[in-house]
Amino acid sequence: MFGKVDWLAHNLAVEGERATPPTAGRLMRDDVVRCAPGDPVGDVRAAIERSPYPFALVTAANGMLVGRVRASQLDGDPDEAVGEIMELAPSTVRPHRSAADLAKRLADRDLRWAIVTTPEGRLLGVVSRADAEGAAAKD
Repeated sequence: MFGKVDWLAHNLAVEGERATPPTAGRLMRDDVVRCAPGDPVGDVRAAIERSPYPFALVTAANGMLVGRVRASQLDGDPDEAVGEIMELAPSTVRPHRSAADLAKRLADRDLRWAIVTTPEGRLLGVVSRADAEGAAAKD
């Protein structure tokens, strides 16, 4: 049984007067490149080149986020496993974080993207700073 915060933290549907405030979960995109730790660097590099994002997110078979690999890290051996070069445990946010709070966090850290996960660490998607700032300005 979920409490309200747990419900929101899992990005489940809500109703009511403030059912659709601008939050990370409402703004996130799920088209980010996902890969497994054993995927070859060359394959991941090619996927990132076709993507609007300068990184890929590394997930376990159960969808749990285990790392991030930036395009700039993929200049090495194309047959090497991404798991050998990925950054472990990247910083994440929960889907119920407000757009205004998220925009401020990203601006303060000079970041362009936030990774959104459930409290258990299952990857949901990413939010751009530009989208968070735009939504916060409208709220």
